[in-house]
Amino acid sequence: MRENTIGAKERVRIHDFLQDYAHAIDDGELEHWPNFFAPDGTYKIITRENYEAGLPLGILYCEGRGMMSDRIVAMREANIFEPHAYCHLLSQPRLQTGANGDIKARSNFLVIRVMQNGDTETFATGKYLDTIAMRNDLPLIKERIVVLESRRIDILLVYPL
Repeated sequence: MRENTIGAKERVRIHDFLQDYAHAIDDGELEHWPNFFAPDGTYKIITRENYEAGLPLGILYCEGRGMMSDRIVAMREANIFEPHAYCHLLSQPRLQTGANGDIKARSNFLVIRVMQNGDTETFATGKYLDTIAMRNDLPLIKERIVVLESRRIDILLVYPL
């Protein structure tokens, strides 16, 4: 990593952007989810065990907004699952300047899932490892690696984390 040269305004903008990402999912505005990414951005969910072992196989992989949009359309129109909602709790992101002026961000997360009948449970916990590009002073995710702490994955992983 290069020397950290991220200004206060940019830090606040990125912090708000990462919060907006979680709020869009929690509020069911999933059609907005791909717009948080660069057009060729990638999204990957992987277990910590595989991540630390350098094993590339993940649970979910999307490359580009088109693939992400297709996932949301399939979820809305084709997939059958019990209705539920998420509530993300995010840590303050750690930001550092990376290669090519991109920003590397690490945030820890906890996702609480609330089922239609009111049952509430811890659904997922882990960390987001993001590469963020600033385009016209607006952040876009070039890469988001969602590293899950547990190897046990609930089959009801239909919404993005």
